[in-house]
Amino acid sequence: MTGPHHIALVAHDNKKAALLDWADFNRGSLARHHLYATGTTGGMLSTSLGLPVTRFLSGPHGGDQQIGAKIAEGHLDVLVFFWDPLSAQPHDPDVKALLRIATVWNVPTALNTASADMLISSPLLTNGYAHQRPHLSRGHEVHDLASG
Repeated sequence: MTGPHHIALVAHDNKKAALLDWADFNRGSLARHHLYATGTTGGMLSTSLGLPVTRFLSGPHGGDQQIGAKIAEGHLDVLVFFWDPLSAQPHDPDVKALLRIATVWNVPTALNTASADMLISSPLLTNGYAHQRPHLSRGHEVHDLASG
């Protein structure tokens, strides 16, 4: 896909500052794409970056599930989720579901600063990477030999 991608940005409370720092550093790259985020994170990003951010509900109130649904529908291309694996999350099942759905639908996913740096700086992000969504049948991936 060439042109702007649809990038979801999510961060747990203990990781919001790290995501804001990362997004500020990468503002120029992010400005070329459509940004989406869960509630509080989206508000912070929009204010900090001065860029439009489509906001969903906060994660614990269904925002993670909303992003997962958009991934399943094919409307989001990239997930940047600064996840805090060391703190208990009241909505942990939603977090796991979001990560699972991103994996099922083969969506590039960054879970920390290092992986987000690699993803945002990849030439594949701007040079026409052809994202391959799996063909699913009865919950299992079916390989279409004609498309590779």
